[in-house]
Amino acid sequence: MTIVKLANRKGIQKTQHKKNNILKKLSKSIFQSWQLYVLLLPATLYFILIKYLPMYGVQIAFRNYTAVNGITGSPWVGLKNFREIFTMPVFWTMIRNTVLINVYNLLWGFPVPIILALMLNEVNHTGYKKLVQNVTYIPHFISTVVLVGMIIECLSPTYGFVNKFIKILGGETIEFMQKPEYFRTIYIFSGIWKSAGWSSIIYLSALSSIDMQMYEAAKIDGASRLKCIWHINIPSILPTIVILLILRTGEIMNVGFEKIYLMQNSLNLEVSEVISTYVYKIGLLRAKYSFTTAIDLFNSVINFILLVIVNHISKKVTEIGIF
Repeated sequence: MTIVKLANRKGIQKTQHKKNNILKKLSKSIFQSWQLYVLLLPATLYFILIKYLPMYGVQIAFRNYTAVNGITGSPWVGLKNFREIFTMPVFWTMIRNTVLINVYNLLWGFPVPIILALMLNEVNHTGYKKLVQNVTYIPHFISTVVLVGMIIECLSPTYGFVNKFIKILGGETIEFMQKPEYFRTIYIFSGIWKSAGWSSIIYLSALSSIDMQMYEAAKIDGASRLKCIWHINIPSILPTIVILLILRTGEIMNVGFEKIYLMQNSLNLEVSEVISTYVYKIGLLRAKYSFTTAIDLFNSVINFILLVIVNHISKKVTEIGIF
């Protein structure tokens, strides 16, 4: 028994010694690089206060929450809210709309900034390159409200220039905003116009870090511009592309509320009702907080699962991942 006690005591002492060494190394690292930790502090506080502390309210999804009783005072109902969600007919419609809009946006919108960055990287005329960059960056700074106003004005059946052009060609006026079949196309391509230039900045930054000696060696070997793009540029920015693709896939169940809500009307509701707009209407306007929290929690869990799966596949195929 004495031998066992001594062995346990030595084990505890070793563990304590290791902990002390780790703490010493950590304190030494903080002391040596305290400026970096000070810079990191605001971001850390932001995530703790804005992202992590509000997670306490997730339990609302499992309660029949009322503002009078508060979170802990509201009765616990377990999975009742989730059962109501899955039996609700409109739920699967808004899931389909949300997924389709994001998938189409990923297929059409994700490659455009990459292609734009590759094209701009090949432009040698500095003045023209800056002009194109400014023209493509400016839409990013247009507010969503103004953007939707522009869309409505341009596609108006009475005074919109698109319909006037159709009339000149001998066609009939089309009520674009009232027809469900045009909604997704308008939403996606207006989003591409707004964000393509700004999103290309990160790819241009990655392209600017490529060693010029690689281009010189390729030219000596007789490689054309297209071959340089295919064999040098694209492989060099591939890690950036993969990481951004993983992050975008992790948001496949999220659609920005403001733009889609402003474009929405009773005639296109069958394709424009998504999770975010439904949560707003039911949660805030009808005060069904528990119900909509359950929807958002389900949404977040699906996004997290997709993120983990895509990241795992990416690491297996390309050896690139975010964790």
